[in-house]
Amino acid sequence: MPKVILGSGKDQSVRRFHPWIFSGAIKKIKGEVAEGMLVEVYSNHDEPLAVGHYSNGSIAVRVLSFGIEEVNAEFWYNKIAKAYEFRKDSGLIQNRETNTYRLIHAEGDNLPGLIIDIYDDTAVIQSHSVGMHLIKPLLVEALKKVYGDTLKAIYDKSADTMPKLNNMEITNQVLWGQPQSEFVLEYGLKFKIDWEQGQKTGFFIDQRENRKLLQKYCSHKKVLNTFCYSGGFSVYALAAGANLVHSVDSSKKAITLTDANVQLNFGDTQKHQSFASDTFHFLEQANETYDVIILDPPAFAKHHNVKHNAVQGYKRLNVEAMKRIKSGGVLFTFSCSQAIDKSLFQNTIMSAAILSGRRVRILEYMSQPADHAPSIFHPEGEYLKGIVLKVY
Repeated sequence: MPKVILGSGKDQSVRRFHPWIFSGAIKKIKGEVAEGMLVEVYSNHDEPLAVGHYSNGSIAVRVLSFGIEEVNAEFWYNKIAKAYEFRKDSGLIQNRETNTYRLIHAEGDNLPGLIIDIYDDTAVIQSHSVGMHLIKPLLVEALKKVYGDTLKAIYDKSADTMPKLNNMEITNQVLWGQPQSEFVLEYGLKFKIDWEQGQKTGFFIDQRENRKLLQKYCSHKKVLNTFCYSGGFSVYALAAGANLVHSVDSSKKAITLTDANVQLNFGDTQKHQSFASDTFHFLEQANETYDVIILDPPAFAKHHNVKHNAVQGYKRLNVEAMKRIKSGGVLFTFSCSQAIDKSLFQNTIMSAAILSGRRVRILEYMSQPADHAPSIFHPEGEYLKGIVLKVY
């Protein structure tokens, strides 16, 4: 196995269990390396530190094990089994009300570059590194061994998440079995999941607890759900007894999926109306005011070099929403941009409140659920942040 030797003083982050080794920390490499290859990592004094996947990018090594050990089929099975037990302890396994959850959360589960989401009897895999893509057969066998007969299919959805410079032809496809479930359950509510064409692996599982939280604010209220995608917040609001729910998304496919999920849970209802519209345009043109508004936009900043533009985007969005909310109304506002930390996000919302001229109080803070728990040694993994606001 090739050896990556770190420069003097460049080993501190590894010793603090951070899972990324940047190219600038490397002094030299002994042996031939290629994208996705397993490498051993040593200090400048030849101390064994870690094993990981090599990459030609700025993150040169994604650490799989702190310490030197053999990475074989048993290694991958043990990783999957440990993640399974963690979700079982969190109450997500064999749950009659909820059968969709994240099994592998990349660095959070010490498997950087890998996402696995469970949709009832189907596992959906996304690889974000060549190293993880190359070991898919071992992952399939590990999943089958851990889940046994309860797993019916494994789907690979990595075509759009792999590094673009790897020159690999990757197709989204069923790796094993045949999906059988027509919908999944989340707190007893039904959702159709489009893992073939949908965003992420098919559903925004990370908002599960925040959708549940929304329900305590929606009874007999008029609710606006923007960037609605598959209508998760809308379905929860209707289940909580909202008088009227408007769902907005620029994608007609998303609106079709939202309508299907509303129909699945409530049949034909006059309490829901959907709009295929840009959220900014909808807010600027709306004559309506709402008791509750949900702002759950896509990541405005995926990289730090566009952070300023993202802040302006979040500010403008929240200003427009505050103009459309009734006095005493509740605003659920989110950012999933990793480059925007909690402090910056809250300051941005404060600026929006000043510009809108509204008085605003913080009711609750929101984050990602236990199945998306980040490692304390990898703060970059805490990407989802949200605030519940009372607006006067």
